[in-house]
Amino acid sequence: MKKIKVNLRDLRTAEQARWQSKDDSHDHVTSKMDINTYLPSIFSFVMLMAGIAFDYFEVSLFFTGWVRIVWYALAYIPVGLPVIKEGWTSIVRGDFFTEFLLMSIATMGAFAIGEFPEGVAVMLFYAVGELFQNAAVTNAKGNIRALLDVRPNTAMVYRDDNYISVSSETVTIGEKIQVRVGEKIPLDGILLSEKASINTAAITGESKPDTIRQGDNVFAGSINLEGVIEIETTKEFRDSSIARILDMVQNATARKSKTELFIRKFARIYTPIVVFLAIALALLPYFIVDEYIFRDWLYRALVFLVISCPCALVISIPLGYFGGLGAASRNGILFKGASFLDTMTKVNTVVMDKTGTVTKGVFKIKEIKTFDSSNKPWTGLTEVEFMKYLLAMEARSTHPIARAIMEYDKQEKYFEATKVTEIAGKGLKGIVNGKTVLVGNKALLISNNIEVPSETDNIVESIVMVAIEGKFAGYVIIADELKEDAHEAIKQIRESGISKIIMLSGDKNSITQYVAKELGVDWAKGGLLPENKLNEVEALKQNSDTKVAFIGDGINDAPVLAVSDVGIAMGGLGSDVAIETADVIIQTDQPSRIARAIKIGRSTRRIVWQNIGLAFGVKIVVLILGAGGLATMWEAVFADVGVALLAIFNAVRLQKMKWE
Repeated sequence: MKKIKVNLRDLRTAEQARWQSKDDSHDHVTSKMDINTYLPSIFSFVMLMAGIAFDYFEVSLFFTGWVRIVWYALAYIPVGLPVIKEGWTSIVRGDFFTEFLLMSIATMGAFAIGEFPEGVAVMLFYAVGELFQNAAVTNAKGNIRALLDVRPNTAMVYRDDNYISVSSETVTIGEKIQVRVGEKIPLDGILLSEKASINTAAITGESKPDTIRQGDNVFAGSINLEGVIEIETTKEFRDSSIARILDMVQNATARKSKTELFIRKFARIYTPIVVFLAIALALLPYFIVDEYIFRDWLYRALVFLVISCPCALVISIPLGYFGGLGAASRNGILFKGASFLDTMTKVNTVVMDKTGTVTKGVFKIKEIKTFDSSNKPWTGLTEVEFMKYLLAMEARSTHPIARAIMEYDKQEKYFEATKVTEIAGKGLKGIVNGKTVLVGNKALLISNNIEVPSETDNIVESIVMVAIEGKFAGYVIIADELKEDAHEAIKQIRESGISKIIMLSGDKNSITQYVAKELGVDWAKGGLLPENKLNEVEALKQNSDTKVAFIGDGINDAPVLAVSDVGIAMGGLGSDVAIETADVIIQTDQPSRIARAIKIGRSTRRIVWQNIGLAFGVKIVVLILGAGGLATMWEAVFADVGVALLAIFNAVRLQKMKWE
């Protein structure tokens, strides 16, 4: 594994810090800066303090002339030489006006006019500031890059009647793997064991263990908490959920926000301007001032150069976005780029799908009701007996609603159905327990001259009706359950300042309106094809003031996710196409995280602009003071490194904030 060399260019700016190869980035993060990293700064600090003490107390007769110059030169070299080298490297590459060049000119100029302690101090504090900046960047990235640790490189796979340890990359789809207690699941799959307790914090941001049952999905990177479990793999190692997350996160930093891009361009224009202003400050007074003293004006120009260094801007702004991305990832929210943190702050209209977004996307029996020929509760046929007839018929169907009904009671034995035929668009007809049974919709029963109770007309959910021997026997209501936090999600979205909440669904309009009314969204429309949803969102975007975030989870939502200002996909239940198309992924599948994503985006932008204001405000004041001879190198150090550190500490607050 290649070791990444830590140098000033690495430390210089989070904006320039690219995601290296997966192994490199992992190595860079996990290897903490040891004492050797700080030794040059420690040596320079000790030498500087001793030199200042010798100067101030005048206790040493030897500390004069060349001895004094060599002493401060030795203090300068450990922290100054790397900066000078970087400045020269930048010049060779054609990038003349960098902070490395500014600091080199300013500090060597200070030596030239005999201000040795100040020259050393400026470079020392600059180097210390770079160390702090690197630590802050590493901390901000840590929450994201730590995901690299959750991918097990080996798996216990069942081959040749035995479990053997192999590379996770060699396991194919459909193989059976074993995961022991405390181990991480290496690949996505389906649980074969009866049940399991899983920690999915790496995937969803939730530390609370999940209990999953046989047949449920499990995801790579999750930790098995209880007992040995067996899993049938459904994806290869490179296609697992955690691999997909890592790919998205590693590419996130490449998508810069407009603010970052602006500051980067600004710094390239700003830096040469201040260099020429500093030259003018040193030379022009010769033609204006009566008593021109070159040394004094050169000192002012050097102070001006130190103050003008754009470190605080180019460091703190990208760091702020790193902090936002890290805070989001800890909360189970993945932004595919810093640009979407910015865009999220402008959203004023939220459009959401229904199934899988605010509902669980799983049909369940909501109500069972039996009738006799007089439309009164049928005392002669219990619910269990009624369900035996229904289950016998639905066992012969592959419809999703049939599968939901078959979950009624897997332990219950039902009758055997024979001569079952499917009537297209209506339902099933067959013989159960010697009786003719019809199972389906209202149209099926009416076409067979069976009277249907009028109360069924008011039921908006999916309904399965049953007739036995030509008589209406009862019905079962099948409904998709709302997610536990659906109501809270709508409330929080409104509280976050969103002016309009809309629901668009492919489900029938009556059900969509029912769910929309229960949740309290502004308006809803159902029965929509993918192109209909797309047209609705495009119509909303006709108004330039409307910024739309669309939340969905299915393949049919992909076109709308792509065209909306911010596409948000549910990462657990969501289809791969939706997740790839979206700009933001909610790994927990909780709609309440949408409001949290908006809050994180707004807090990130607020902190970034606070840092911009702080950097510009302090620099302008101290630049004026420096040009007027009222600020020394010490004030210049504060205006540069000090402000950068304050901005860093401000950005790091994002990592500490609570988003509940």
